[in-house]
Amino acid sequence: GRFMRPLKRKISISLDEDVILKMQELAEKDIRPLSQYINLLLRKYIDEYSPINYSNHKGDRNVN
Repeated sequence: GRFMRPLKRKISISLDEDVILKMQELAEKDIRPLSQYINLLLRKYIDEYSPINYSNHKGDRNVN
């Protein structure tokens, strides 16, 4: 069957410079674009701290 990606939506946020630099470094180590890496970090946080489980998204692997 065909794989359907979740819908994406662009937003604008402000982050501390040191946070951006660290996320860029980690995204590069994980060989991912920054936006994809941030999405995975947020998904991991939601999975851990929310009663709703979003971990059934295909193609996502665990963030190290």
